[in-house]
Amino acid sequence: MASPATERWEGAGHMTKVDTLPVPNMPGVVVHLRRVARARRMSLRVGRSDGAVTLTLPPRVPVAEAQAFVAQQAPWIRRHVEAAPPILTVAVGQTMPLMGQPVPVRAGSGRAARWTGTEVTVPDTDRAGARVKVLLQSLARSHIVAAVDRYADALGKQPARITLRDTRSRWGSCSSRGDLMFSWRLIMAPPEVLDYVTAHEVAHLRHMDHSPRFWAQVEALMPDWRPRRDWLRFEGAALHAVRFDGPGDA
Repeated sequence: MASPATERWEGAGHMTKVDTLPVPNMPGVVVHLRRVARARRMSLRVGRSDGAVTLTLPPRVPVAEAQAFVAQQAPWIRRHVEAAPPILTVAVGQTMPLMGQPVPVRAGSGRAARWTGTEVTVPDTDRAGARVKVLLQSLARSHIVAAVDRYADALGKQPARITLRDTRSRWGSCSSRGDLMFSWRLIMAPPEVLDYVTAHEVAHLRHMDHSPRFWAQVEALMPDWRPRRDWLRFEGAALHAVRFDGPGDA
């Protein structure tokens, strides 16, 4: 998400920078202003994973008008902010999701985070979250590549390459060249959900659309795909609410 534009509020004989606006009766919640040249009207967005509120507005809309709009939409903002999952910052002593299960993060020796099969161990420093993130990315790659290989063999088509990213808008994608991309955060979801996303993207190697033929291909690869997709729809935002940043992170 782009950083909010800085606006200038002129009044009471002085000029101050304004890049956020408060929400009435919601202490601690602010709306980030974002000027967009092509915008024709004001629009609000609340991040599903973090509850961050952004107001997109045309270049010439006064801040006072934006402030009135925020006040008018305060009930809508409240509903969506309260619906966002709570932020979980990974650190020693916390519990985090891994392969669909709550897993304890405990202090460990060495320099890297390790998965023992029942817990994650990591040196108890301000880099703990960053080291756990590296571990999850490594686990995600091995699990996703194995799943892709399995479904690609069943389909009879192989991807050009596989990449992992930390995407917010999609869990996976397939390019026209046959490149597959996945969110490494899938390793925190139940294994059957990770399998669904890989099967979905592998099916795109044959059908680059969401036509009935595509969904028939998904069905052939994974007959019980629907509840797995539903899990992502209802629970997926919580995976994006897991934070690995700490004072030692870049």
